[in-house]
Amino acid sequence: MSSTREYRVLVPVDVLGGETVPQTVIDAFASVPVVLLAYREIPDQIGTDQARDQYERRARAELEELRDVFEDAGCLDVTTRLVFTHDRLQTFERVALEAACDAVVVLNPAPVLESVLVALRGGVNLEYIARFLGVLLAGTDLSVTFFHVVSDEDERDQRAELLETAAATLADTGVDRQRIDTSLVVDGSPTRAILEAADDHDLLVVGESRPSVRRFIFKDRAKSLAKGTVDPVLVIRGEYLEDET
Repeated sequence: MSSTREYRVLVPVDVLGGETVPQTVIDAFASVPVVLLAYREIPDQIGTDQARDQYERRARAELEELRDVFEDAGCLDVTTRLVFTHDRLQTFERVALEAACDAVVVLNPAPVLESVLVALRGGVNLEYIARFLGVLLAGTDLSVTFFHVVSDEDERDQRAELLETAAATLADTGVDRQRIDTSLVVDGSPTRAILEAADDHDLLVVGESRPSVRRFIFKDRAKSLAKGTVDPVLVIRGEYLEDET
């Protein structure tokens, strides 16, 4: 059984800062609608209108070129936004809400994209994450490993069942079960274990624990994950898509 739900991914790019989207990432996200967010973070003393007057033409030209690259890769639904902001993470969150995006990509170089590590914290949004991945993986040969860390051996059996549920749910979307693996490790430092496992994969997928991209990227364990890996990171938002306020 496959899901007919349409998922949407926000791809923020600092086009004036020389940031690019790896072709491997573009190809991987060709099966889902994409919102390209060209942004430029500016100092507080510079007004957004002033920055727009100075840089908009060049930024928009870069954005349109990037849009063409996505469309050439087969992405049939690409929308664009251009923002000059004093707080990029606040902007990511606002645009994700406005455009009803289900996930946000934190870009890193990706010369090869063959395997995906999905770090599960628990059963929260498990089915949602698995079905999102099913849509994302459509038409690709990417392999997937569901990964979970427990603090002691007593939790192993229960959490192994969690991983099998995730694998079965993903397979239910039409992804070949032979492309899906599971891995459970016992480690007192989940962050370290996830980063070590990410070294053997090309894309790290994580889920929000609350409805805030800012909280995910800059708070607690998630900050280390987003900044500690050399891989692109896909943050799958909660199924709520609600404003914190």
